Amino acid sequence: MKMMLLAALLVGMTGMATAQAAQTTAAAPAAAEKTMTPQQQRMTSCNQQATAKSMKGDERKTYMSNCLKNGSSPSNEKSLTPQQQKMGTCNAEASKKALKGDARKTFMSDCLKKK
Repeated sequence: MKMMLLAALLVGMTGMATAQAAQTTAAAPAAAEKTMTPQQQRMTSCNQQATAKSMKGDERKTYMSNCLKNGSSPSNEKSLTPQQQKMGTCNAEASKKALKGDARKTFMSDCLKKK
């Protein structure tokens, strides 16, 4: 599932880059009138939001995946609370470290306190 989302993300970003290049280099005014597909609009919106929040690595991947699943856009954005964002980030880090049981609980507690 994650691979499919990552593939969709890459295809969308490639499509956006191609569309932007076509718009900036087009000689005919008709090329500049092209509108982005809803998927491209979601990708652009989610990418801008992640960049504005200075997200990188796994945190950005998780955010982009959730943003694209929810179909968030500036007009219908369902944003996470700061606590939910912290929880997602800490959870991703704990999963990356393969922590389980008491070690995971301790890590999560410390992670949520310091961020």
